[in-house]
Amino acid sequence: MKSPLFKNHPFSLFLYLEWLLLSVYLLSEFRVGAFFTKPPFISDVDIQNPWLLFFTIIGFGALGLRLPADRILNKLVYTALELFLILLASAIAGKGIGFTPIPLLILVIRSCLIFQYRERLLIAVIVWLLFILSLNNTVEFNIQEKPVLLSKENAEIAILNLKSTARILFGFILVFVLLLVNALVAERQSRKELAIAHEQLKKYALRIEDRATLEERNRIAREIHDSLGHILVAQSIQLENALVFIESNVDRVKGFLWEAKKLGNNALKEVRTSVKTLRSDPLKGKSLEPALIGLLLEFQNRTQIEPEWDLQIARSLTADLNRAIYRIVQESLTNISKHSGANCVKVNIQTTNNYLCLRVEDNGIGFNPHQNTTGFGLQSMRDRCTALEGKLQINSEIGGGCAIIASFPLARLG
Repeated sequence: MKSPLFKNHPFSLFLYLEWLLLSVYLLSEFRVGAFFTKPPFISDVDIQNPWLLFFTIIGFGALGLRLPADRILNKLVYTALELFLILLASAIAGKGIGFTPIPLLILVIRSCLIFQYRERLLIAVIVWLLFILSLNNTVEFNIQEKPVLLSKENAEIAILNLKSTARILFGFILVFVLLLVNALVAERQSRKELAIAHEQLKKYALRIEDRATLEERNRIAREIHDSLGHILVAQSIQLENALVFIESNVDRVKGFLWEAKKLGNNALKEVRTSVKTLRSDPLKGKSLEPALIGLLLEFQNRTQIEPEWDLQIARSLTADLNRAIYRIVQESLTNISKHSGANCVKVNIQTTNNYLCLRVEDNGIGFNPHQNTTGFGLQSMRDRCTALEGKLQINSEIGGGCAIIASFPLARLG
């Protein structure tokens, strides 16, 4: 957790680096004679107001605690204020009008944190040019007052070479700092974007989960309304009839009660079927082929509709694909038993190297696929196919039965 002092700074490591560089800068400016009696051999620079210089440098360092992050105008004003404080510190230190390299280096580091890449490069070039100009405007050495180790001409050449070396060296330092800071900032930005993407993906997954839950609830509600609700209404009617004839016709009452009991048994079967449908593993640990055969035999016992099957599953499938195929067959059989009036159903699975094709066909009354494709069951089949990059096709006509065809790309499903 960041300290309150650092909470407005995007990169604490660079703040520590700034303080280290400023400490070196302070030590270089405040030699022994800056605050106390100066021995003549310590320094040739006479700082007229060392406390003003100290607070100027501290003020420059304090600017780094809060970097501008909004409008470009604020960033430009901030950079101009930095340059002014660097210039003021140089003037107070008795070095004339110029810019000291260490504060300029700190300015470049800060610019990498507040500007885009082009602006960073532009500021680095400006800083390098200011440094070059400062070398020509700083206080010159008084060669005549120094011990004569070199001739005046050779000393001037040596000083010129030192300045040229300083220009080149400072340029290389700026390039290195730019590359290093840009790499660190880019890496930090990538991690931040990755964290944001991860959070968005997490939220998206939760929304998808909520949507799937809502759709499943709607499907169950529709099932209860269409099957269990209808049975309970019919049972209620039988019981009301029994109450009407309970005193006048006992035989008819018995018939009504037996019918009500039969409807109650059917309702119980519907509830059990719905509970089985909600199980997390519909295959119950079996492979796809025996699970489908068991489903078809159970369908035959329950509806007396004759099933035929040809399951050519030539390779192992993923668990998601197994569940999707099982659910599509199960939903198709449920629709057939409720609406088709068929006496025969065929289930066919064909696999190739790239595709799996599932076909569920009945010989029932059929329907118009352009008018009756919005039910919960058909929509659930479409959703399962779409989730696995598959396609669902419905072929049906009035009086001509119905065929549900689902195809899945095996290559993309692993």
